[in-house]
Amino acid sequence: MAERYSSFQSGSMTWFLQRITAAFLVVVLAFHFFMLHFVHHAPEITFAGTQARMSQWGYFLTMTLFLITAAFHGVNGVYAALLNQGLTGGRKTAVKWVLIVAGVLLSAQGIYVALVMNGLIS
Repeated sequence: MAERYSSFQSGSMTWFLQRITAAFLVVVLAFHFFMLHFVHHAPEITFAGTQARMSQWGYFLTMTLFLITAAFHGVNGVYAALLNQGLTGGRKTAVKWVLIVAGVLLSAQGIYVALVMNGLIS
């Protein structure tokens, strides 16, 4: 079935961002699963090791970027799928804003948890 959502067509900026975020998420998750399955006895894979790494800004920023990227990719994908199913009019606008707010709230919650684990806030 051809996509009906015109700004999600091949070559558009939304199409490009969706592909870039997908690639980023796949690379980070692949690295994560590699570490879990092949280096699973290493102490840095444990929760305590993860908590210790959260105090490093590089790890914190990578995690924050991952959360924001995942939120964008997921929200944009769900929105495009709903548009391809024929969502139009006022419902289209309402769904778009609900998804945007949900993506921002989920990202903020993830960043908050990372900040708490980092000890920057209590």
